[in-house]
Amino acid sequence: MSRRVSGFLLALAAFMVFEWINLGFNLADGHPTSFYVVHGILIAVNIILALVLAVVAIRSWKPGSRRG
Repeated sequence: MSRRVSGFLLALAAFMVFEWINLGFNLADGHPTSFYVVHGILIAVNIILALVLAVVAIRSWKPGSRRG
């Protein structure tokens, strides 16, 4: 994987973490509990995906990790 792709994945991961945490803080009161449960699960899954993307990007960014 090239450094350009690694940089893109790292930027995407940072954006995902920022966006979903921001959404979590901006959820308005007054919704049923199921609304918060579903959005909490969405936030958790997307933050985990962002962390996985960040790990892949960082590992491929390091010299010597590229093949070829």
